[in-house]
Amino acid sequence: MLHHWNLVSQTTCVYEGHSKIKANTIGSPGPQGLRGLTGPRGTQGFAGPIGLKGEKGDEGLKGERGPVGLMGSKGEQGFKGDKGDRGMDGVVGEPGLKGDDGQCPLSCDSFPGPPGEPGLPGPVGLPGLHGQVGAPGVSGLKGDPGLDGTPGTPGLPGYKGEPGKEANCSCKDGQKGEVGPVGSKGTKGELGPRGSQGLAGNTGPNGEPGEMGLMGIPGPCSPAIQSAFSAALRSAYPAANQPIAFGRIIYNLQQHYNPITGVYTAPVNGTYAFSFHVTTSTRTLKVGLFWNFQPIVKSTQALELGSASQKVVLHLTLGDQVWLQVKDNFNNGMFTSSEVSSTFSGFLLYPDNCDDIMGREITPPNINGVYTWGDP
Repeated sequence: MLHHWNLVSQTTCVYEGHSKIKANTIGSPGPQGLRGLTGPRGTQGFAGPIGLKGEKGDEGLKGERGPVGLMGSKGEQGFKGDKGDRGMDGVVGEPGLKGDDGQCPLSCDSFPGPPGEPGLPGPVGLPGLHGQVGAPGVSGLKGDPGLDGTPGTPGLPGYKGEPGKEANCSCKDGQKGEVGPVGSKGTKGELGPRGSQGLAGNTGPNGEPGEMGLMGIPGPCSPAIQSAFSAALRSAYPAANQPIAFGRIIYNLQQHYNPITGVYTAPVNGTYAFSFHVTTSTRTLKVGLFWNFQPIVKSTQALELGSASQKVVLHLTLGDQVWLQVKDNFNNGMFTSSEVSSTFSGFLLYPDNCDDIMGREITPPNINGVYTWGDP
């Protein structure tokens, strides 16, 4: 390396000194120097294009079977399979031994069970006999008189009378006499004869119709009349020995039920249906449906927080009265609250036929009596 460096220097000096040595008179090359250190790795070149796909190689020989591997871990639970077919019926087993006889409790007294569901309505009964002809209904009030009509147009003037006959007079005018004294007033002359009647005037327009009179009281048979009511109890334990006033009106459009007295009055002869459903408290309840002070049906309920109900069909006459009544204060367990109700309802099924004699001749009954529990 030192020798090579000197040669280069010499050569350089020759060039710098403008030596006359010719360029082709360079000395023989020196011995080959030692290999230099490896340079740093160059940057990666660009990827070349993908070559063509080679041909498929020959199928290799099947390798020998390897040894059995270790047992794997337990897999997760699989999905539930479909339901299997039903198996064959098993053999019927022998009957078991008879059980011991039951023991009677200390008290074998029976208690009334809760009321059963209402039964189906019975068959329709045979039609009753024709009723007697009812008395004619009271005439309605007379309507107010109509307003006066407007006056008619004046009639045409009468014809002029014929002139009287001319008097025969052959007298001549005499001399004017002296003025006589004023005579006394004569008596009033008699009324002259009435002249002939003039032609009739044109008819005036009709006056406006008067207001309609008040409707009369309905007769005993009125096919067009309707009647129904439904009311609920306002307060528990109503007073005994009088009709129970169901004061909370549910329906009473025709006003045939009086919520103050608790009495329903029949507006017409006909067939009616009544029902009640009352709730009891811890006290015994004895309640009945009365028709003109006579008990028709009665119910007794001794269970705590039980109920009593009835449904009846009656034929009533115009003016008949129906109500509910408890026996006394000791047997008055009728109850009501915001969660339970006690109700009384009724309606007219159909009125009597006006063509039937019996349906028109029955007079309204005279309702009077004493509020007692009574016997049917």
